[in-house]
Amino acid sequence: MAASHQGPSPEFATTYRDMMLDGLLREMQTTKKVIAAVPDTRRDYKPDPKARSAWDLAWHLATVDVQFLEEIAEGKFNMEPRYKNAPATVTDMVAWYDKHFTQSIEKVRALTGEQLLQVLDFYGAFKLPAFAYLGFVNNHSIHHRGELVTYLRPMGSKVPSVYGPSADEEWKAA
Repeated sequence: MAASHQGPSPEFATTYRDMMLDGLLREMQTTKKVIAAVPDTRRDYKPDPKARSAWDLAWHLATVDVQFLEEIAEGKFNMEPRYKNAPATVTDMVAWYDKHFTQSIEKVRALTGEQLLQVLDFYGAFKLPAFAYLGFVNNHSIHHRGELVTYLRPMGSKVPSVYGPSADEEWKAA
């Protein structure tokens, strides 16, 4: 009788990781366009008193995406934000995000298949192999990026294309 497979193999984990990281790098380009569309003069805009300001939302999006990837690479999640000193301008934030997101991607890319299979506890809510959390990074980014896009037009900004054209930007396939 053949032995049954008990879960994903290291090869599956590395293949999944590589696929997700390639997708995250593509998503990063769109996220940078959305953050860059936040006018520095309207960064305190909130669509509702309970909402985050545009600046706070953009900084949350940038920092949590980076921190989440770093924590996957480190094998442990920490609720405490590690990046507290936001850049001075939107342009600086886009540059910060580009640099740090790319660096954190490479940290995850350096993990072995065995490391990617390590089960990580996500604040007691989930216990999944490290590679599985890459989908959370993607979902987090898309969620908050979409939220930030809804701020742009009321702030007087242009809405960049995301998954297709917007009224302000034609969509061009890469």
